[in-house]
Amino acid sequence: MGLFKEEGLVYKPVEEVDLGPTSHEIYLRANVKAPRMAGLLVKIFAWFLESRIFGTLLLYILKRNNLIHKLITNAELEMHPLYVPLHPFEDLKEQEVKCIDFDLSPPEQVQQAVNCFPNSPKDIFGGIKPSFHWWTILDYAKVYSSGKLTPRMVAERFIAAVHECSNPPLQMSFFINYNVEDILKQASESTLRYERGQAISILDGILIAIKDEIDCCPYPTTGGTKWLHKVRPCTNDACCVKRLRLCGAILVGKTNMHELGSGTSGINPHYGVTRNPYDIKKISGGSSSGSAAVVAAGLCPVALGVDGGGSVRMPAALCGVIGFKPTFGRIPHSGVLPLNWTVGMVGILAGTIEDAFIVYAAMNGRLPSDQPTSAVKPKLYFPLLNSTKPISDIKLAKYAAWFDDCSDEIKICCSKAIDKLQKHRGWKIVEVTIPEIEVMRLAHYSTIGSECSTSLSSHLEKLNPGELGWDTRVALSVYSSFSSKEYIKAQKIRNRQMQFHMKIFAQADVIVSPTTGVTAYPIKDDALQTGELDYINGAALVRYSIAGNFLGLPAVTVPVGYDKLGLPIGLQFMGRPWSEPTLIHIASAMQALCMPGYRKPEVFYNLLNED
Repeated sequence: MGLFKEEGLVYKPVEEVDLGPTSHEIYLRANVKAPRMAGLLVKIFAWFLESRIFGTLLLYILKRNNLIHKLITNAELEMHPLYVPLHPFEDLKEQEVKCIDFDLSPPEQVQQAVNCFPNSPKDIFGGIKPSFHWWTILDYAKVYSSGKLTPRMVAERFIAAVHECSNPPLQMSFFINYNVEDILKQASESTLRYERGQAISILDGILIAIKDEIDCCPYPTTGGTKWLHKVRPCTNDACCVKRLRLCGAILVGKTNMHELGSGTSGINPHYGVTRNPYDIKKISGGSSSGSAAVVAAGLCPVALGVDGGGSVRMPAALCGVIGFKPTFGRIPHSGVLPLNWTVGMVGILAGTIEDAFIVYAAMNGRLPSDQPTSAVKPKLYFPLLNSTKPISDIKLAKYAAWFDDCSDEIKICCSKAIDKLQKHRGWKIVEVTIPEIEVMRLAHYSTIGSECSTSLSSHLEKLNPGELGWDTRVALSVYSSFSSKEYIKAQKIRNRQMQFHMKIFAQADVIVSPTTGVTAYPIKDDALQTGELDYINGAALVRYSIAGNFLGLPAVTVPVGYDKLGLPIGLQFMGRPWSEPTLIHIASAMQALCMPGYRKPEVFYNLLNED
């Protein structure tokens, strides 16, 4: 293609880029040039992409039209590549935190987290009784301790609810796999511990669902496929799952996900479309679709996901729940499918930030059986949510052009939420410019695509393409087209963006933005059997998530309102490395202000109903 080579962008040095509010840097909107495809159309497109004659030409045109050649492939930038977003630990001197002994057991760390809570649940909700809220871990533990309900009784209700919502007329497709016998066995053991007064921790008997990208016995890990578990059997729990088991949690099964995490809708042609509990005709988002939906529907107070490109925060926002992604390297990644090893991180979906905090506390650290490393362990701090002295002088960085690149309803709702924080907490907005956001999106796409294609290459060579969904076949064709040159250029852009963001964090505590550019959109019948390609909506959904993954930054989304159709809207806070305590403080403050307006989903199961 040398005759058609397009000139690449020449990037100016980082130190010459103005990050201030009056910067002349131009905000480049996502230049997505690809029509929505599903059904027969996506099949034809996949066939052409996979053909030796037309595939190369089509991929060239796609990458050229979507500015990958100009901004990535042929770009010129003087910068060393940054291959992994590992951050040296920095003691940030955060407000209202306590340092936790890193050698504590998971149950001990969970208790340390609970000790950070206010004594009264009313204080957690800002002193106001909300019209609706999800049952929390504390609610479950209180009911279990009182003997009004047992973990076994709740597990039986859970099983009945899953059976009901998995069949017509709902067909929610929350789970890929759940084992009734295993769930009841765990629940019976937990019930016995409560009867003996020997509950392991506050997580004892708590139902937790696991995304089918994370190893959890006795289930195969499919990654949303029909074949991956056959070539990569699950023989042990992932480290994060082991730590939850040590706390007594009941692991209730593997949640549905977009196949191989390769899309944003949560439409899986093999295991069904995970439907949004707020409107079953709408998507739940992906790729941790099932994990977000089971929490929203009240089936579990908490679920685990994996966030490679907003895959926890995006469905959390669309389903109206908390989505929390810690700093890269904070949660052990062993036992997670290695689909995207420098951008993917285990994340938490929960009804409240306090529940996310409890599970975060349980999963932090290594197991005694793990081999010691020579690396310096980052200190672990927990936020004192029970402090009588609220954190103050918080500075929220806002890039107006980027913030406003969403639907009007999202922009207005998120702006009002920030106004509440300013009014009630006195926190300040710092206007900034974050350059080259669209460049970062394309660099991240090149990275996650290259890593996914590479991790699966030995299996894909032997695989019958018919075992893959049609939308995934298209995604993998694009992923495999990225060259080593493009991958290295993308890592140079990662380094460049890291320097931009660190400069912004020198003047602000967090970066605030909507979580997604659109709310949940309709599920169309033509996508049910083939999946769909909707790169325009996809770009809008991931617009605000990318830095968290590409740069390994912690981030949290909090539900702050609804659009005119009653679909949830999320607000995202992204912090500097290792600033999880500050993010939890901020999320808790935002949640307290918005919780009085929370609405009950259309599909909701009250597992603690004592009637």
